[in-house]
Amino acid sequence: MKINPNDPKWTAYVLGELDVEDRVAIEELLETSAEARALVEELRIATTMLKDELAVQSSVALSKAQRDAIRAATEPKVRRWTGMRIARWATGLAAAGLILAVAIVPSLLRSRQAANYGAPVLTVQNVPEPSTQVGRPVQQPPSRMKSQPEPLAGAVVSPAAPTEPLAELQNKEESKSDFAKDVRREVDSLAANQFSGIAGAALKAPAAPSAGPAAAAPPPAPLTFVDRPVRPSFNTEAYDRITDNPFIRVSQDPLATFSIDVDTASYANVRRFINQNQMPPKDAVRIEEMINYFTYDYPQPTGPHPILAQMEVASAPWNPQHRLVRIGIKGKDLDLNRRPSSNLVFLIDVSGSMQPPEKLPLLKTAMKMLVEKLTENDRVSIVVYAGASGTVLPPTTGDRKDVILHALDNLEAGGSTNGALGIQLAYNLAVANYIRGGTNRVILATDGDFNVGVTNQGDLIRLIEDKAKSGVFLSVLGFGLGNLKDSTLEKLADSGNGNYAYIDTLNEARKVLVEEMGGTLVTIAKDVKLQIEFNPAQVNAYRLIGYENRVLRNEDFNNDLKDAGDMGAGHTVTALFEVVPAGVDLAVPGVDPLKYQTPPATVRSSSTRETLTLKIRYKDPEGSQSKLMEVPLVDSGKSFVAASMDYRFAASVAAFGMILRDSPYKGNASLSAVLDMAEGSKGQDRNGYREEFIGLVNRARSLRP
Repeated sequence: MKINPNDPKWTAYVLGELDVEDRVAIEELLETSAEARALVEELRIATTMLKDELAVQSSVALSKAQRDAIRAATEPKVRRWTGMRIARWATGLAAAGLILAVAIVPSLLRSRQAANYGAPVLTVQNVPEPSTQVGRPVQQPPSRMKSQPEPLAGAVVSPAAPTEPLAELQNKEESKSDFAKDVRREVDSLAANQFSGIAGAALKAPAAPSAGPAAAAPPPAPLTFVDRPVRPSFNTEAYDRITDNPFIRVSQDPLATFSIDVDTASYANVRRFINQNQMPPKDAVRIEEMINYFTYDYPQPTGPHPILAQMEVASAPWNPQHRLVRIGIKGKDLDLNRRPSSNLVFLIDVSGSMQPPEKLPLLKTAMKMLVEKLTENDRVSIVVYAGASGTVLPPTTGDRKDVILHALDNLEAGGSTNGALGIQLAYNLAVANYIRGGTNRVILATDGDFNVGVTNQGDLIRLIEDKAKSGVFLSVLGFGLGNLKDSTLEKLADSGNGNYAYIDTLNEARKVLVEEMGGTLVTIAKDVKLQIEFNPAQVNAYRLIGYENRVLRNEDFNNDLKDAGDMGAGHTVTALFEVVPAGVDLAVPGVDPLKYQTPPATVRSSSTRETLTLKIRYKDPEGSQSKLMEVPLVDSGKSFVAASMDYRFAASVAAFGMILRDSPYKGNASLSAVLDMAEGSKGQDRNGYREEFIGLVNRARSLRP
């Protein structure tokens, strides 16, 4: 169906003004159309931005002194466009500027570049008296709840233009055109710099006229602009360096051991870069998180274990001489109407770095989506932190949505970032309200830019590891751009028995917090580890694709004290191994033959056709002793085109990740080949995520030279 973005029904839907029949029709369309969801998301962000900015506007009007001055100086022979008409014209220009902002915001959002700059604001403030220091930043408190409109944090008042007698001003018709040129220049700058230039116009009230009949009426105050500071263009985002896993000869090490990873942040972050017409940094590309962003049709567990493993093998599309093994694990689905009671503590960063619309405003909207799904069996608390931390909402049942939403609405950003204090307070609150047999979780929402208190990454990780012993799990939601501390956020989630997602759009918030609510909140298996033993009679060498920061020592597999990844209800986890069959040569660096050792005998390797055996260890959510599962795999020689649709789509995502990373193991993979694979394996794609991936590959093709 063709989507008409100019149809007023879309705006009416966002504002909640449609009748039931039209609303149902649009919601049915949203279920199947990624384009419709993107349009609604843009409209929601635009209206939220404008509502927040309009809430702090002062009315544009002349003071009584200004009106008296204009009336006293006006003569019948003087043209009436001066004085009052100037003020009306200036007021009209201010209104026109606001209309222009409304018109520009959606188009900038569609290009995904408006998030790099501050939102437009048209505001009226008093110009300082001559004794006031001009150009002084107007500061906000470090952290506060809304009470009354205040100046923007960081706003700077420009020096006022020299005062000119009204009689001279009236005789200078060109001042009107000069002023128009100045305003036009500012508006052009607004569009060119995406709202990083002017913030509005201000009228200064004149000083009271001196006493006495001879006192001359003061001239009307000059117009001046209030500039919002431009957000810095430098980028301080932080990513850990990733070195692709190499090929390992089975004769040297037949075991591959690693922790599962259910994080999806990397894919959403990569998508953000490409949608902004930039190729992502290589270290921002974690291939396993890209693959696991998508769900796959794996069998539902039916036995005693809450998870089930399935494997499939076919030829590797980027190197047909090699084989590609896919390991798929499915977590048991959960009826959300029967899920256990939850004790949730929202830990929200309200520091100054969270002011932009893609941070705290988007965060608040995302949290509201989750709140709408909670019931009277759930308890919600809200802890905020900036330079200090505090509880803004004590434990409140999920059916009191108005109270929870009001607390979220009242949050504002300002101040430095002392995340450690907030973490300690949030965990203390979660432990104090612990629900045995229920879901106990801290949901940390931040850009990760901790700058006061405990700021060292190692110390923060140790703090989270200590708090994780309480039995409270952690979910980390990353927001924003320019200063996203991806490396820190990923490690905090790993250390806190949790998961890490990056929220760049309302659609992503809906996916993480609504569609995948069970997996996000309810853990069904913790410390899930995988160990694969390869048969040297069938396999020459192997390489784990992705999971570089999840690799474990072989002895860690049986060590129940070693933490690993956790699985939520309904989660799917996919891992890919590129395998070099026995007899196929491969240049793999090795060591010289050992002088004093005898090569270990292969007991059953030559008598079985098994390629490998998969072993899985996991613990129950409140358990301390692991349980073991084993699954063997036999390679039947299947070609890539004969593989299942899910297998081929996962392979296309892996190939895309290797291209973005410029991996030395990408073989003959190309974006055109990725596109062909993805289009041929899209399947039903109920939520449109695979179609979105195809569009992402197309856009990446246009960005490469």
